[in-house]
Amino acid sequence: MFRLAHISDIHLGPLPGVTYRELASKRVVGYVNWQRNRRRHMHDAVIDTIVNDLKASAPDHLAVTGDLVNLALDGEIEMARHWLETLGSPHDVSVVPGNHDAYVPGAFDKSCRSWAAWMTGDDVNTPVDRHSFPYLRVRDNIALIGVSTARATAPFMANGFFREGQAQRLGRMLDATAERGLFRVIMIHHPPVRGAVSQYKRLFGIALFQKIVRRHGAELILHGHSHDPSLFFIGGRGAKIPAVGVAAAGQGLGDRHPPAQYNLIDIDGDKGNWQVRLTRRGLTGPALPPSELQVFELGADAEASRQLVRS
Repeated sequence: MFRLAHISDIHLGPLPGVTYRELASKRVVGYVNWQRNRRRHMHDAVIDTIVNDLKASAPDHLAVTGDLVNLALDGEIEMARHWLETLGSPHDVSVVPGNHDAYVPGAFDKSCRSWAAWMTGDDVNTPVDRHSFPYLRVRDNIALIGVSTARATAPFMANGFFREGQAQRLGRMLDATAERGLFRVIMIHHPPVRGAVSQYKRLFGIALFQKIVRRHGAELILHGHSHDPSLFFIGGRGAKIPAVGVAAAGQGLGDRHPPAQYNLIDIDGDKGNWQVRLTRRGLTGPALPPSELQVFELGADAEASRQLVRS
């Protein structure tokens, strides 16, 4: 059995010092949002509690699906690199960037350079940039495929983008890993389904992404961005593919979104006979440790999937 953990939307704080020059951009909007909202609900202590519980679950690998930072300041990007080092070896932790990691022009390239060790495919020695995605890592009989939807956007927008070039590379990667009989996990920040988030946050390229996974197949999709635990299904070749979201890892109590959670996915079996169990663990109170919230047996479609436990 392979145990895969999944967290997203960490939004590490506190913000480092911000200069007036750095605020002369979209960052001024994010800075106001941080001061008015995120600062009250996103907490490092919450992240530490979630990560400690996650490590106690002894996963074989950890997927981090974006938004490590808030305004993509140089100090934040460096702080996130140090935080990634505390999670474990880059061999055991895979990251894809989110829209906050590419908040303003130039930030995406800085994030790629700083976090390259966690966003590099197996046996790849070239620098990480937007053309490095999707990347592929194989651990046991699991193919971990990292897709990027991150791009700087206009103020008040948080959209993602999935375009033709990356789609073609993803299709070839899915075919190659299918031939090897691997369980294919796609990691992506923005939900690749309609209706999961507001229009100003949605992914441009949903239809293209779904066309690729329907044509080439996959076993599981992990995403973030919505700050909500969710389960959707995308029709694929011969089966429907679960697309699993997760609550923000740094989310405290008192917001409209659920408090911090993480996913554990236990994968067993082999090609054509996979057994997949999804367990959600997270906070239920200010003084309580994370607990088991929901357990699903994931079948090939929504009807075949069973929710086993709900607290």
